[in-house]
Amino acid sequence: MATFLENSYSLVHQDNAADQPSLQDFKTQLEKGTDETKLGTMRQILTVMLNGDPMPQLLMHIIRFVMPSKSKPLKKLLYMYYEVCPKLDSNGKLKQEMILVCNGIRMDLQHANEYIRGNTLRFLCKLREAELIEPLLAPARACLEHRHSYVRKNAVFAIASIYQHSEALMPDAPELIQAFLESESDNTCKRNAFAALMAISHEKALEYLSSVFEGIPNANELLQLVELEFIRKDAVQNQQNKARYLRLIFDLLEAKDSTVVYEAASSLTALTNNPVAVKAAAAKFIELAIKESDNNVKLIVLEKVNQLRKANYGILDDLTMEILRVLSSPDLDVRRKSLELALDMVSSKNVEEVVMLLKKELSKTVDEQYEKNNEYRSLLIHSIHQCAIKFSEVAQSVVGLLMDFIADFNNASAVDVITFVKEVVEKFPKMRSSIVERLVATLGEVRAGKVYRGSLWIVGEYSLEENDIKEAWKRIRASLGEIPIVASEAHLLEEQPEGEAPLNDQVNGHTKPAQPTGSRKVLADGTYATESALTSQASANAKLDAVKAAQKPPLRQLILDGDYYLATVLSSTLTKLVMRHSEITTDPRRTNALRAEAMLIMISIVRAGQSQFVKAPIDEDSIDRIMSCVRSLAEFAKQKDLETAFLKDTRQAFSDMVQVEEKKRAEKDAASKAKTAIQVDDVVSFRQLSKKNQMDGAEEIELDLEKATGGDSATEHITSKLSRVVQLTGFSDPVYAEAYVQVHQFDIILDVLLVNQTRETLQNLSVEFATLGDLKVVERPTTQNLPGLDFMNVQATIKVSSTDTGVIFGNIIYDGAHSTDTQVVILNDVHVDIMDYIQPAHCTETQFRTMWTEFEWENKVNINTKLQPGKGLRDFLDRLMKVTNMECLTPDASLSGDCQFLSANLYARSVFGEDALANLSVEKEGENGPVTGFMRIRSRSQGLALSLGSLKGLSKIGEMA
Repeated sequence: MATFLENSYSLVHQDNAADQPSLQDFKTQLEKGTDETKLGTMRQILTVMLNGDPMPQLLMHIIRFVMPSKSKPLKKLLYMYYEVCPKLDSNGKLKQEMILVCNGIRMDLQHANEYIRGNTLRFLCKLREAELIEPLLAPARACLEHRHSYVRKNAVFAIASIYQHSEALMPDAPELIQAFLESESDNTCKRNAFAALMAISHEKALEYLSSVFEGIPNANELLQLVELEFIRKDAVQNQQNKARYLRLIFDLLEAKDSTVVYEAASSLTALTNNPVAVKAAAAKFIELAIKESDNNVKLIVLEKVNQLRKANYGILDDLTMEILRVLSSPDLDVRRKSLELALDMVSSKNVEEVVMLLKKELSKTVDEQYEKNNEYRSLLIHSIHQCAIKFSEVAQSVVGLLMDFIADFNNASAVDVITFVKEVVEKFPKMRSSIVERLVATLGEVRAGKVYRGSLWIVGEYSLEENDIKEAWKRIRASLGEIPIVASEAHLLEEQPEGEAPLNDQVNGHTKPAQPTGSRKVLADGTYATESALTSQASANAKLDAVKAAQKPPLRQLILDGDYYLATVLSSTLTKLVMRHSEITTDPRRTNALRAEAMLIMISIVRAGQSQFVKAPIDEDSIDRIMSCVRSLAEFAKQKDLETAFLKDTRQAFSDMVQVEEKKRAEKDAASKAKTAIQVDDVVSFRQLSKKNQMDGAEEIELDLEKATGGDSATEHITSKLSRVVQLTGFSDPVYAEAYVQVHQFDIILDVLLVNQTRETLQNLSVEFATLGDLKVVERPTTQNLPGLDFMNVQATIKVSSTDTGVIFGNIIYDGAHSTDTQVVILNDVHVDIMDYIQPAHCTETQFRTMWTEFEWENKVNINTKLQPGKGLRDFLDRLMKVTNMECLTPDASLSGDCQFLSANLYARSVFGEDALANLSVEKEGENGPVTGFMRIRSRSQGLALSLGSLKGLSKIGEMA
């Protein structure tokens, strides 16, 4: 089986193995069918063969009834059959029938039709048997001189393949191809010839390249690409040619074809780290990103620039503005990539130009409508934020621009602006007065609750002068409207058009339902009608709805709409303003007036929240927070601790948070610099003193090839492989089976070892797998005969479509002593580990809160476990992050210290793009008591939330911590 598969070049999926015709049916169809019928039959035969049954009995029938046909599609299928059919007998010698095959191939190599010749030459590239190849040498050589280019370009590869695998059959192949290359005029043939010459004789290829070196910049792009590939390899072996090659590559950077430019730039950076060369290559990559229309090409070349930037720190900073030209692309992913790259390259020399361009782009998002306009606006704001924090000289101009548009932005963008303003106002004290002044001026235009909360917090913390407090108070009162709120709303209700009985009467500020009564009314036609209590109630409700829908000042509207969190922030802001006014003024009467007005506003908000004029009643927590502010205003003159808590502690907490973020940014920059830093004690490599055949480093192409063929998996430790072995049957079963579960991107490959523990041959043994969840079996093991006390390996491929709990189950079926007797061995279940598809990720606090609100699926996992002696709640959190593959978003400063309670937010992202959020709240009872609490997991899909909550290690996390 393994030998048979070595000769297979294609795999074809067989839809239904049960519908497979018998061997006799195949013979009959080949013998009596037309060309059309034989086409279908050959397809079926090839499918069966490629799935494991070589069917050697059909060889003679195919030679007799298919080989003489003149149908070109049938001829193509015939050569596919020759490619995979067994050509040797049981003794390892060539089958006698292959003499007839050889004669047919020879005739096709001399056929008048160029397509048949070319197709036969392509097949010749895949032949390995010298006895078959030897009679075909003369016609293959003659094809090099055929009039049609299709034949010649395939003949070159056929001759190179014969030389590579059977050099003795054609020892003069390099000279033959070199002579062909010098006389050939077709570009495709020349490209194939040089590629073939490069593969079989490096010296001859170098000799030809030297002869045409001056004409390479003007050659066809196909030839230029293959010559660049050769140059990259030869420059490592022959260092003396490197300078000459670099001059040529610089010329090729100006080529018209984009593919040649890309390969030339890649070759340039592979051959040298000279700053001039690196900058020239990066400039060409950026030019491609601007010029090419394909978004995938843009992302690829931008990633190449990013790799160059990491390897050559500071060299590409002058190209920052060029990278920002890529923002003209309509695709958001391309814009995001270019902005990230530009922010990593921005410096004090170009930051003003960068910010100016970003400001223009930001203005465009208001004037014009892009695709995904809001997301692009958020990206720009975040980028400006990073520039302003990193370079203080641009902060002032940036803040002014963003605050001009704060009321026009959508909710998410405005929140980003407020977050940015909070950080700037803390880090740059000289700008506080102007920022607060601008912010106070925009309070009447803001319509988003989150933005208003941030604005009020800034006003409360940084209004440090008496005039600032006075202006802020004036703006807040204007945005709040008439006070008390309930009385003014009731007055509006009474002013509604008459004709209906009022719904409620005000009695000392409380509401009393009106008693519904009946009354007589005169209609338009002069008749009488009775107005019932029901119609009175309906009209009263209509009046109330009209009052609620009336236009109101922004702050008042938000509070009446049920945003009581904003009401608590307003109360705290008013309290801070009153306390700070008492510190900086000598007029206690003015302070008392402000204090009284603040208390009136707070009590009015509480009363409004309990009235009929709000969309939702006020919650107890908001009432407690507002009333605590009222009590603080009443007692702060006697208790100085209250002033400290409101005026100093809150700002200090925010200052600490800003410093932590600044420290994180500095550590990230230091880490990126450390990656490219060269240590003083690093070994210096001299190429001239090393062996000729010793390469300085593996080529990029070879590294990519190693990754593509699973080179990384070769370094996997043996213990990690053993941990993935799952026992499928018992040791006493007739067939012992175990599977090695290998996860590869979106596939699961089960490599199953089957051991026949009996002394009898098990006929028609097959392993059947089925799945539960979002899994699908795409490749099933073939049916085999397993001799006594022998073993074999089979593979099954499972496709994974989402991060969900999946189960793979199945059985082993084989024939018993009688043909009607079937034996079945049930297999153990294989549970898919979703941790292979979940990776730690990071998001901002705003993004976390937004997703937490949007996601509807929640899984609450109760935690009740004991920790090992000497372990704390932080150790518990670290172990939880390791088990769930989640990243902790809560800052380390918030988790520092020893406490009996811990709360943290966690985040992860699956390879399928699914977000997983978690909130952990646990407490430890006493020194050695148990850890109790819960972990709330939220996701957009139910499967991910349930899968994360049902992890095996989650329940025993405490014992392992």
